[in-house]
Amino acid sequence: MSKQTNIDNILNKADKLRWELGDNYHDYLTESIYTDAAAITRKTVQQKGKESVFNFEQKLDQIVTSKKWGFPIMLLILAVVLWITIIGANYPSQMLSDLLMGWLYPLLKDGANALNFPWWLSGFLVDGVYLAVAWVIAVMLPPMAIFFPLFTLLEDFGYLPRVAFNLDKIFQKTGAHGKQALTMTMGFGCNAAGVVATRIIDSPRERLIAIITNNFSLCNGRWPTQILLATIFLGAVVPNEFTSFVATGSVILIALIGIAFMFGTNWFLSRVMLKGEVSSFTLELPPYRPPQFWKTLYTSLIDRTLIVLWRAVMFAAPAGAAIWLISNINVGGESLAFWTIDWLDPFGVAIGLNGVILLAYILAIPANEIVIPTILMLTVLVTKDLNMGEGAGVMFEGSEAQISTILEAGGWTLLTAVNLMLFSLLHNPCSTTIYTIYKETNSVKWTTVAAILPIIMGIVVCFLVAFFWRL
Repeated sequence: MSKQTNIDNILNKADKLRWELGDNYHDYLTESIYTDAAAITRKTVQQKGKESVFNFEQKLDQIVTSKKWGFPIMLLILAVVLWITIIGANYPSQMLSDLLMGWLYPLLKDGANALNFPWWLSGFLVDGVYLAVAWVIAVMLPPMAIFFPLFTLLEDFGYLPRVAFNLDKIFQKTGAHGKQALTMTMGFGCNAAGVVATRIIDSPRERLIAIITNNFSLCNGRWPTQILLATIFLGAVVPNEFTSFVATGSVILIALIGIAFMFGTNWFLSRVMLKGEVSSFTLELPPYRPPQFWKTLYTSLIDRTLIVLWRAVMFAAPAGAAIWLISNINVGGESLAFWTIDWLDPFGVAIGLNGVILLAYILAIPANEIVIPTILMLTVLVTKDLNMGEGAGVMFEGSEAQISTILEAGGWTLLTAVNLMLFSLLHNPCSTTIYTIYKETNSVKWTTVAAILPIIMGIVVCFLVAFFWRL
């Protein structure tokens, strides 16, 4: 039934009621207004000498939107959602990895050999294109399939508007819109989805600010990199019993640093590039209601997870092809990857990273999920350690001990790990997000700003950390 039909039905009932009551209609209308006002008063006003009527929703709002408890509850819920996402995604990710890379990959290689494919065609299609796509699906699909339904359930329950209420004043002080709190939270699942979510912001200027800064939300494609480095390098500097605590705390700190950069960039954009008054809006807190689980699951998987995953796969395929080509085309006895790393290495070392990391991030622009396997493959290629890896251009995974051995052989230090964690936070958005930004803004200028601004910040921050670290 359409909205107009509902309005017509209401008007017809009002006309019928007016005809039936005749001269008593206005008395009836006045009495109804006073009756409703009395009911609201009984719920909200406590009379002297009388016990107040308990209202669950009101009491809950007093807690979740209070200055004392609002922010701790908000951070706790976000931490729980991220913890469930990260822990819960481990098992299906491993199953998909075993299926796509452990079982199907060898089958495709054997099939290519049986069909007498040339080595370069088999390598290009299977080792390059297929492996990149398989890696993105295995790493990206499970976290999104968990995070988006949880996020939507909180939205349906009515909690997310309370988050926007708590953060409204902070965002307004930075020149942004209070509803950016919701798009920021969505960005922790996927920045592309967070960019689409900015449609809830009516002001074009403030929506553009939210789009440009959503990349500072640490998306699920970057969580594995953060967790791995925090565990291998930061966890190693403390006794074993504190490893998990230090690793978890450092990853949460990186996420909070991202939020701080979001606030700072909001302030900069609103006062330099996108000047204007902060728009006022009425934030209506909807009533709490039981979420519709199956509808939420369907909406989350179809409208968010699968659409974002499809875009990521479309960009991952050419990335895998580029990784294989640059690793297998030789010039002067060495691969193009080797010469590119050698050229990038001085600048990489100057900012506390190395040439391998910089090349990996250039090749992995389509998907953050393939950064670590690309770094491992390129490190083995440069160190020429024939005992590790699967071959030039072939991405692979390994245990924490194997990864630690490979990275140490590549000259990694604690500074390299710390700066990579920061660079993983502060670098250009992935291709899927960049494409989504263009679709939402229809502007090459602002898409370029959104892509270039974070990486400039990342380079500056890494340089400063490296400079003071080496003093």
